[in-house]
Amino acid sequence: MGGSIAVRVLVTGGSGYIGGQTVRRLVQDGTSVVMVDRVRPPLIVLPWLERFVEGDIRTPGLLEGVFEQDDIDAVIHLAADKSVEASVHDPGSYFSNNVGGTLTLVEAMHRCEVRAIVFSSTCAVYGTPDAGPVTEESPVRPDSPYGASKRMAEEILDWYGRSHGLRHISLRYFNAAGAALDGDLGEDWADAQTLVPRVMKATLGRSGPMIIYGDDYPTPDGTAIRDYVHVLDLADAHVLAVRALLESTVPTVVNLGTGVGTSGCEIIEVI
Repeated sequence: MGGSIAVRVLVTGGSGYIGGQTVRRLVQDGTSVVMVDRVRPPLIVLPWLERFVEGDIRTPGLLEGVFEQDDIDAVIHLAADKSVEASVHDPGSYFSNNVGGTLTLVEAMHRCEVRAIVFSSTCAVYGTPDAGPVTEESPVRPDSPYGASKRMAEEILDWYGRSHGLRHISLRYFNAAGAALDGDLGEDWADAQTLVPRVMKATLGRSGPMIIYGDDYPTPDGTAIRDYVHVLDLADAHVLAVRALLESTVPTVVNLGTGVGTSGCEIIEVI
């Protein structure tokens, strides 16, 4: 992608898997990056940052302090909890962090007159679709507190757009996978629950056997089909979304996937 967007972006929650790749891609595009996160980013990421602020975005006054000190042009909001299973067991923490954090952020943006935000959303807002492939016009009916919290955050952005002119775009990720091409930055395997790293760990003898739950899905091999999108493509999408928000009118929701499904058995065979 040619051309620099020459802005300063605040990335919330950028210490995670997608966040690190996005920060690198922003810096490669000539963007200055300020990060706020509860967790310090990997050592490889720190030199790319203009400034890192350790803290919870829900902390009163924290974001206003960042906006006042740094001349922020746009925000990429990645700060969220993301486990469907955990959200079912503890929905309160998901609504507090994912919804409450988003509300705190957009309120601070409004007070400090920061007008553009790219939101890390999820295909989980669609729940279990009647048919595929899923498009941005497909019914939105989340079937987990995680999906519901992301949908609520999208609605917050929509209403702040209507009421206060907030420019926003929600990127609904499908299943992120992959790492940097030179292998220096990727997913933390320590507690990874997604299929690709779990199969890799089992293949390399770094864990016990890989168990596939469910062999009677209405698919050719009986295992669930998912749309896997490379994390570097997700990082590119964030750069393009920031550029589009600052330069032109854009749709408020975009699905990020390949449009092609891969079954669990196919993933295992490839790995």
